[in-house]
Amino acid sequence: MNYQWYPGHMTKAMRMMQENIKLIDLVIELVDARIPAASRNPDIDRLSGSKSRIVLLNKSDLADPGWNRQWMDYFQAQGAHALEVNSRTGAGLKSIGSLVQEACREKLERDRKRGIVNRPVRAMVVGIPNVGKSTFINSFAGKACTRTGNKPGVTKGKQWIRLNKGLELLDTPGILWPKFEDNQVGMHLAFIGSMNDEVIIMEELACDLLTVLEELYPGAVRERYGTEWGDSAPKTLEAIARSRGCLKKGEAVDLEKAAGILLDDFRSGRLGRITIERPALS
Repeated sequence: MNYQWYPGHMTKAMRMMQENIKLIDLVIELVDARIPAASRNPDIDRLSGSKSRIVLLNKSDLADPGWNRQWMDYFQAQGAHALEVNSRTGAGLKSIGSLVQEACREKLERDRKRGIVNRPVRAMVVGIPNVGKSTFINSFAGKACTRTGNKPGVTKGKQWIRLNKGLELLDTPGILWPKFEDNQVGMHLAFIGSMNDEVIIMEELACDLLTVLEELYPGAVRERYGTEWGDSAPKTLEAIARSRGCLKKGEAVDLEKAAGILLDDFRSGRLGRITIERPALS
């Protein structure tokens, strides 16, 4: 299956970000800890230019702890400040304030030398759809200051949030990029729900996920569903359907329902802590 999704509002959102980047001291980029490479928008990377950067590995509780550490090392080696966080529970968020000060140290020192005091750091919060930006801002601010949802596209326009006298955040819509040069990137984004499920053939997506799991975490499916690898991904999906009672009239298996169960179990962490992508450390 060819994985592509780029609704029209994302073009407008990117234009808005381009217009506001000159106001920004810092870019706070959220990535999904399970697919840290695929969940980085290359257009945002180009837009950010030389701005100071913090990369937050969000949903780190759903990812493999060992690989979380290696991804932290990877981003730090790239010159970014990196931190594991769980926006839903607030884990790791207390460290962000000091990380902002460290990332913007040169800017704050320049302000001090010019006699500029009490000017807040202005940070743009960016990320792909469904990576948890709004939940992060709500948790970080300690109040529900943005809309949240479990589907891509909840934030449609920009929102400035003043957290305190030293920090202002610009929330932005989640955006993808017009074309994925590597279809695997689109597939990984579809795994975590950053693409609209309505434009995807869910049975094919589930089979692609099963193939990846068989390679990286071969015990995950057996432990969750009590089924072994069935010679192929479709056979394994059929076995999952039977183990979960996903049957139509006449005892035919309901593969669409089984696909939904598998993907929901992966996205929620019920399959275990799984990291799909691995960093290329030199």
